[in-house]
Amino acid sequence: MRVLFWGTSDYALPSLRTLVGSGHTVAGVVTQPDRPAGRGRSLRATPVKEAAMSAGLPLLQPEKPRGEDFMARISALEADISVVAAYGEILTEPVLEAPPRGTINVHASLLPELRGAAPINWAIIRGHRESGVTIIRLVRELDAGPILAQEGVPLGRETTAGELFVTLSELGATLLIDVLDGLEEGTVEAREQDHGRATYAPKLDRDTVRIDWTLSAEEIGRWIRGCDPWPAAWSLLEAGPGSDAGPLAVQLFRPRPRTDALVEGGPAGASGGGPAPGPGTVLVADPRGALLVAAGSGAVEIGEVKPAAGRRMGAGAWVRGRGARPGQRFV
Repeated sequence: MRVLFWGTSDYALPSLRTLVGSGHTVAGVVTQPDRPAGRGRSLRATPVKEAAMSAGLPLLQPEKPRGEDFMARISALEADISVVAAYGEILTEPVLEAPPRGTINVHASLLPELRGAAPINWAIIRGHRESGVTIIRLVRELDAGPILAQEGVPLGRETTAGELFVTLSELGATLLIDVLDGLEEGTVEAREQDHGRATYAPKLDRDTVRIDWTLSAEEIGRWIRGCDPWPAAWSLLEAGPGSDAGPLAVQLFRPRPRTDALVEGGPAGASGGGPAPGPGTVLVADPRGALLVAAGSGAVEIGEVKPAAGRRMGAGAWVRGRGARPGQRFV
């Protein structure tokens, strides 16, 4: 089949590259326009654009994928079907229905769970034991179309969003080719989603991923892993006593929830009848590696940090420098 491919981020790359090497023809690629990025704010091409240009594929970069001129351009490509993988824009019904075989999507969740923009992150944040990829037909309602194929993968207790991103992008590429082959052979059967079981995975922003230290250690650990490497869970470290410095924004990574920490690792006197340290209190700041922070229940050992304007580093290296001291608080 002739396929019109829609994608923008790295998630789409395995699907595009596998499609190029398959028995199907990539009629063209649609991706987002170049955007300012980095400290210099220079224009940067999307990963999909770079891959498409490297492969010599026809490329479209509309500001908005709609209108008569755009419809004429995609019609001229004579695609049999459109494939969407992390394109980043909601498509109108005329666009979805333009190819004779319609439009399908490579979605990174086990639909109907986690419809929306950030299913990989939320699968970890919400403590799911399984994630996966679903290939659906796209319809007007968000991620609500019939399921053409679905495959799950187990989620480990230490899996990060970045690791799951790679796993699902590669799984999606394999599943996509199976579906395209099956559609061409007439062997794919669509099934409706159970809409009553639908859950949603809204876009994450900086405010959303600020750590709430009143949560349990397990929940905080999931937030940190579910936002690693992007958008990165963070907190403000209050300045220590006598310091003129303001609070420091710190991104946190590689968590290890601890239920024994308030007993074994608390400041002197914390386990001797005095009040327990409040959530967000630094319990241990060991230059050899341990950074332990009190949670609503238990504590979280932080393995890596990225202070504002700094690089990502081991917690011990940070403690040896400007880093936290016992008794300081993350808020």
